[in-house]
Amino acid sequence: MVTAYDFHTAKLLEMAGIPIILVGDSVGQVVLGYESTVHVTMEEMLHHTKAVARGTTRSLIVADMPFLSYQVGIEEAIKNAGRFLQEGMAQAVKLEGGKNVAPVIQSIVLSGIPVIGHIGFTPQSVYQLGGYRIQGKTQKSANELVADAIAVEKAGAFAIVLELVPDLLAKFISNQLSIPTIGIGAGIHCDGQVQVLHDMLGLIDDFTPKHAKQYSHLASNIRQAVEQYITEVQRKEFPTDKESFPLDENIFTRLTGKQKSSEEA
Repeated sequence: MVTAYDFHTAKLLEMAGIPIILVGDSVGQVVLGYESTVHVTMEEMLHHTKAVARGTTRSLIVADMPFLSYQVGIEEAIKNAGRFLQEGMAQAVKLEGGKNVAPVIQSIVLSGIPVIGHIGFTPQSVYQLGGYRIQGKTQKSANELVADAIAVEKAGAFAIVLELVPDLLAKFISNQLSIPTIGIGAGIHCDGQVQVLHDMLGLIDDFTPKHAKQYSHLASNIRQAVEQYITEVQRKEFPTDKESFPLDENIFTRLTGKQKSSEEA
């Protein structure tokens, strides 16, 4: 599973064979420039989800439910989840939390909407958790994560994301569940993996999370391309005849009342 936030990226991911595309609320940080995912709204998520859906025909589109779109009440949660399918053209939603959101997950699933759970580090709770920290490092917190995972499965989620969880704990949780686990910073033992596309492609060159591997370094490529463009424009090396459109000689003559100079020709 990989994130996407726009039409053309979604097309490329599907062409590459990605089975699940997550329209993550990480859009807030990597595209919209917010400090955290907390600031992302329903309207922003719907906007990007629709763009991704229009670029795909086969990949499963999962939309992140943003902060306060499901915490206020079950009725509101079902309504917002439904909007992602009806307006956003997604096929499933993802929401964060364990035992505390299990009743919400159950209600959304019973309304006919597929749900992926998300436990461990939950970005929408970053301020409550005191920053981006590994979860489940103590016996108590490890036990709580196991209980959260079981609660999410019992509530009807068809998969669960484990974020920033020690690898052996993620392995134990995966073995306790019948639904797939999808890891991000949770080691090799999960059933699948999810990454933020901008991290994978090296589009953010001032920070790379420990759990992310850069498969390309597009930030430097983009800078170099734009620098070359600036240089060529300043030196009158771009555009060339290849990027220009000719005008019929007779039209030019009638327009100016004179023949083209040798320089213009």
